Amino acid sequence: MSAAVAEPDTLADVVHALGDIPLHRILWHPFPGTATEADQIRCCDGEPKRLVELIDGILVEKAMGHREGSFAASLIYLLARHVRPRNLGILGAPDAIMQMTTRRNRLADVSFTPWDRLPSDDAHLQTVARFSGDLMVEILSSDNTVAEIEQKRREYFATGTRLVWIIEPEDQTVAVYTSPDDFTLLTRSDTLDGGVVLPGFTLPLEELFGDPQRNPRPE
Repeated sequence: MSAAVAEPDTLADVVHALGDIPLHRILWHPFPGTATEADQIRCCDGEPKRLVELIDGILVEKAMGHREGSFAASLIYLLARHVRPRNLGILGAPDAIMQMTTRRNRLADVSFTPWDRLPSDDAHLQTVARFSGDLMVEILSSDNTVAEIEQKRREYFATGTRLVWIIEPEDQTVAVYTSPDDFTLLTRSDTLDGGVVLPGFTLPLEELFGDPQRNPRPE
């Protein structure tokens, strides 16, 4: 385990180190502390499919429901309209496994990596990406905790990420982080842009939050 949970005295210490997440998201098999990357891949690729992150030998189920999944699909489509015609790089979906450290594999809701930032020509074709995206996006769920998201955000920047979007569907806001602590909070009336990672990309947040998939079925 990492130094933070190397010798926990109690299960509460372990849960705290994971960001005080709900207990029902921690898988008991394999036993916490013994899970491997192969175990994570089996869960993410298996039937039934379970999207789990690997954190210091513990499998943690990703906090995600249909709402967050369809939100990610909408955002990927909007990003792809800019990325694909220009052949700018790789877009990742919520089941794309990305390695942060040798002991931590994360699943961002959406990610983007320019071609020239890949560690090798085929790095994006492997089962596990051995790189972090330049842009990493988290779409908040009711099961996410503040501590968990802060932990993920800091890991992203520590491994080379240059831009993080934290999307809050309920409040209809996007926190745009350019470093682990520096952010700008945008609302539905603002326009999101790609900064240094996706120059030229702009998205009026009214288009994102007003997407029919984000709202009750029209009469």
